[in-house]
Amino acid sequence: MLKVECMKEDKAHHINFLNGFISLFLLLALTSLSYAAPTKNAEEYFFDSTFGDFSEELDNAREQGKQGILVFFEMDDCPFCHWMKTNVLNQKEVQAFFKKNFLIFSVDIEGDVEITNFKGETMRQKDFSFKENRVRATPVLAFFDLDGKRVMRFTGRTSSADEFLLLGQFVADKEYKKTKFSKYK
Repeated sequence: MLKVECMKEDKAHHINFLNGFISLFLLLALTSLSYAAPTKNAEEYFFDSTFGDFSEELDNAREQGKQGILVFFEMDDCPFCHWMKTNVLNQKEVQAFFKKNFLIFSVDIEGDVEITNFKGETMRQKDFSFKENRVRATPVLAFFDLDGKRVMRFTGRTSSADEFLLLGQFVADKEYKKTKFSKYK
């Protein structure tokens, strides 16, 4: 009888050990999933601060050795803009590449805030968007060279962070001078 009691205790001990091990395994698995794709808030880490003087920002880009300026044209209720911010612009790899190569600014296409365009002319954000850059749908990713000339325009959301990185590489390497982005892809 003593032997049967010991076997029951031994079995219970093994079951408790196994349950503990499974719980620990699940905890570690869930923790690693939450760190699988580290991200940083796009509003805080992707976009650069500006007083809205893009002619001055060109000087800053030259001084910092950037390839140019990226303007992210957006509006508040744009689902594709939101998608870009929560799935692409918040990725650390994306942020590192674009911060290295470009100054990056957001422009509200419906905004009344006064800005200074690349030529030094003062206007509202919506005029800079519609009249000067013909932005009607969002998002629009517009890349400007260090002379303030728009060299690339991409309308809509990219399919992935990889496509956005490829777009940035296309502009940084000045491939737009040789071919279209659709062929480069």
